[in-house]
Amino acid sequence: MKKLLIFAVALFFAGAVTAQEIPFRYEELTAPDFVKAVEKSAKTCIIPVGVMEKHGPHLPLGTDLYLSREYVLRAAAKEYAVVFPWYYFSQINEARHQPGTIAYSPELIWKILQETLDELSRNGFEKIIIVNGHGGNNAFLNYFGMAQLSEPRNYALYWFRPEDNPEVAKKVTELTQPDKFDAHAGNSETSEMMAAQPAVSHSERAGQQSGVDQERMKQLEYVYTGIWWYASYPNHYGGDGSKSNARAGELMINETVSQLVKMIQQVKADKTVPELQKQFFNEAENPLKTKQ
Repeated sequence: MKKLLIFAVALFFAGAVTAQEIPFRYEELTAPDFVKAVEKSAKTCIIPVGVMEKHGPHLPLGTDLYLSREYVLRAAAKEYAVVFPWYYFSQINEARHQPGTIAYSPELIWKILQETLDELSRNGFEKIIIVNGHGGNNAFLNYFGMAQLSEPRNYALYWFRPEDNPEVAKKVTELTQPDKFDAHAGNSETSEMMAAQPAVSHSERAGQQSGVDQERMKQLEYVYTGIWWYASYPNHYGGDGSKSNARAGELMINETVSQLVKMIQQVKADKTVPELQKQFFNEAENPLKTKQ
């Protein structure tokens, strides 16, 4: 009888603890829990960004979505922040010739990101982190970030930028292969997908198409043109994913998550960016009064 009583009490407290846990996935929150989540997160929300595009002959169209979300979900489990649902409204005009690509107009991807930030702000978030899983967004997000200074905002926008760890890179190479290009769906990305989403990753198909740089613009010096990616990688595949493996992918994912956890902690505690933004917007209202 005594053992049964102890067991019942243990179940009660276990249930109480579970009941108090607040999900960090935005879509799983009830409205009352959402209010608690905003406070628990120090008013911080993370948007994992991806796109729908070809990833060689062997990885799924949603690879960037899978990986950006994998980083964020693992990080949020260690350092609480609210994680926004799947976000794939990205810049991918360079892959419009490939099947499955969803390339929204430049105007739409700008507007939907801005309105998403505005809505998150209206719902109480004061710090928003973008974790980008798609290289084709880099120029877009850089400019978008600068454009946030065009008018006063009630939030601060941060973009996660992980750094390479030479020790991890060395271990990955030892486990897989040196990959000269490794630009898109190559050794690194394929290994990470083998770790995160093995059921939809098919490294055995990686050799069906070439991921070698075609160098079709090498005769042009001092030039940038929007067709540069297509000139180099018409198969929308850069590198070689044939010798990738999950162990190497897990190493890379863990390193990225470790850096992201640290970033979330810093952002949640950050007072500098919000204060600087407030000062900047005040001065921008009347630049003649800005101290010279």
